Amino acid sequence: MYRIHFTVEDLARTRVAQAPPPLWELSVAVRHLQEDNNSVRFAAWRRRALAGLLPQARLVLELTPILGWLPTFMAPAELGSPQEMLERGRSTPRSEIRRSLASVAERQPLPAWTQHLAGDHRLLRQFLTGLENVHNQLLAPYWPQVTTLTTADQTARLREAATSGMERMFALLSPRRIRWNLPVLEIAMVSGREGELHLEGRGLLMVPSVFSCGAPLIEPHAQPQPTLTYPAGLAEQSRALPLYSPPARPASPAAPSSLASVLGRTRADVLHTIAEHPACSTKQLAALVGIAQASASEHATSLREAGLVHTVRHRNAALHSPTSVGIALLNASPAVPSGYRA
Repeated sequence: MYRIHFTVEDLARTRVAQAPPPLWELSVAVRHLQEDNNSVRFAAWRRRALAGLLPQARLVLELTPILGWLPTFMAPAELGSPQEMLERGRSTPRSEIRRSLASVAERQPLPAWTQHLAGDHRLLRQFLTGLENVHNQLLAPYWPQVTTLTTADQTARLREAATSGMERMFALLSPRRIRWNLPVLEIAMVSGREGELHLEGRGLLMVPSVFSCGAPLIEPHAQPQPTLTYPAGLAEQSRALPLYSPPARPASPAAPSSLASVLGRTRADVLHTIAEHPACSTKQLAALVGIAQASASEHATSLREAGLVHTVRHRNAALHSPTSVGIALLNASPAVPSGYRA
């Protein structure tokens, strides 16, 4: 077991992220790409990704083991847009690259070419080209879906903590691999890694991940607090959803003058409300819109069938969140406040 020790201060400072750090999620996706499994959910994603990889991507795959450590300059636990994180990666000081590689080399063998990475400008340029290509193929087309699922997960986790307590929330993170044994969070790592992490008042940042299907990941040295990555989705059906590829051609730029003229006033209000309150239950949705619960359920079902809303079941509640298509439709409507923009 890997054991994370909590104090009262740690529990007070523990947070759930709305979305994973982009390059951290990319590293999880790269690990998943190299796994030899028959996951239906990721089959189409894997085919498209492999078909679009450049030769330089091999460097990134070689430096990202399925099990083991990853150099921190490749996957900083920092938030921001994917493009911002890529730009930050390009500007990483050579001294930081050397230090990060040396730290990993103490724990596991590295490819021979890595000893020249920080000093060889041509090799480093090839590596960064490969990293950008891997990002463009594995993550960029699916990022709106990733953030939709992880935002819904965050809302559901926080609701669980508020209604049933932190103990229950910890217990549901990954029941087969994570166990709360007050005041210690015990994690059965896929790698068999063992260790003791004392948070010492820093708290823990819990990060939902779409590509981490069942294997929690620990980054004890992340700043400003250690990070635990866990599989997103409180319900099994949310984990079974396939990642789809966006249409090759952009949607028509012609936007309706009013969303209500397309969906109807009540249904438009329902979509607006779900966008404002991702992972809201049908009961909450009805109260927020001011309609009967049966009507809220009917409208949410219609929006889900149209691909505008994503619904998962948690206990006896249906939790609704906007899909990337729903967000795009709201953004296309002139009447939509800027706060809806993803």
